Amino acid sequence: MKDVVRVVGWQDGEVGQADSGLEAAWTGIRAGLRRDVGARMFDQWLKPVRLGDYCAESQTLDLLVASDFSANFVSGQFGDRLRMAWRSAGVGVRDVRLRRAPDATGPRLLEVVHVEQAAPAAVETPVAVASNFQPRHAFEEFVVGDTNRLACSAAQAMAGEATPRFSPLFIHGGTGQGKTHLLHSIARAFSAHSPSAPVLYMSAERFMVEFVNAMRANETMAFKGRLRAARLLLIDDIQFIAGKGSTQEEFLHTINDLIDTGARIVVTADRAPQLLESIDPRILSRLAGGLVADIQPAGLDLRLAILEAKRAVAGDPPVPDAVIDFLARSIRSNVRELEGAFNKLLAYGQLTGRSIDLDFAQQMLADAVRANARRITVDEIQKACAAHFKIDPSEMRSKRRARAVARPRQVAMYLAKKMTPRSLPEIGRIFGGRDHSTVIHAVRTIEALRESNPDMDADVRALQRLLEG
Repeated sequence: MKDVVRVVGWQDGEVGQADSGLEAAWTGIRAGLRRDVGARMFDQWLKPVRLGDYCAESQTLDLLVASDFSANFVSGQFGDRLRMAWRSAGVGVRDVRLRRAPDATGPRLLEVVHVEQAAPAAVETPVAVASNFQPRHAFEEFVVGDTNRLACSAAQAMAGEATPRFSPLFIHGGTGQGKTHLLHSIARAFSAHSPSAPVLYMSAERFMVEFVNAMRANETMAFKGRLRAARLLLIDDIQFIAGKGSTQEEFLHTINDLIDTGARIVVTADRAPQLLESIDPRILSRLAGGLVADIQPAGLDLRLAILEAKRAVAGDPPVPDAVIDFLARSIRSNVRELEGAFNKLLAYGQLTGRSIDLDFAQQMLADAVRANARRITVDEIQKACAAHFKIDPSEMRSKRRARAVARPRQVAMYLAKKMTPRSLPEIGRIFGGRDHSTVIHAVRTIEALRESNPDMDADVRALQRLLEG
């Protein structure tokens, strides 16, 4: 049996039941490390390290830290330095091993968040204590429909125990359609079956801010180490690093390294990779090389299903079918606003004691309904017209003048003028940089055709109904 000397109770110079030779050596090594690496780096990474078990046969000393991430980072950045220092100390240590302390209770989540730990009696599952992901952001709470089915299925595969067949996963869709919900769901499900695997979630904007701060503080190595230790990296709203050259370069190196090590990567954006502007083509190539899944605006059936799911757990006061139908047909911009409108009605009903009926809903949500009536986007109109007339969406911005392309484009311009607050010059720019006079001509042409051609009028009416939900 190997001889093991147990060293306990050491932290920040505190002396416990330890071999005096190791204790004395560690005191000197700590002083040298602080001098060599600087006070800031020492205090952040090396000061919390404490002595663990020592195996006399292999001459290996365990150094204990608070988390698996810290163990990986300290080993990668300071392992050789620590090994050399211990060998030079002449106390029989030939190798060191960084390990998470058995009593460590710190969060697995790599994101720097301040989380108050609940008392042990209140802890239900390790996942709830170890992360800041909200319980409502789980796969079980995500209502699936035709517009988000692919994205949800891909997210579940990315979170599963089996190694996914694709990485990275790129999810794109408009604001409030459920992208962040899926990111949180992936992290929770992944942590449930791999509790020791480091998970890193942050917005692209935060990625940029932390990278810039790290450069200013001369701590880029710490930033890089934190990112590369992740086994699951989740980046939200990647479009916010557009035009940020150095940030994009670091992001590219990060995803390349993580892909090479088999880590899982999930990225979200408000549009498809090929439509992201001012993003390094190498990043777009990497992101598009995995699986790209979109979340389209929720259709009427999905909006009704979402509201039914919320009504099932809402309690009193009851929400009648007429109000559910009114909400689903009136709040079309995104799922987040739809849920917010439902919550607003329920809160008012509970606080005032008033029953929820259609008149009450129409009165309380008048502003939201008016706002939604204005929020149909030109992009939605272009996609709807392209699908209706069976042409590629890119033709909406192309210079082709063939009737099979030009007429659908004119219909889209007409609807953009009628259904959005965009000015004529703005609409022209969105349609491939055209002049405002082209938009005026399109509007007049479609108005005349609607009067003389019943089929054209039917097409426009169908598109209007579709866009209005």
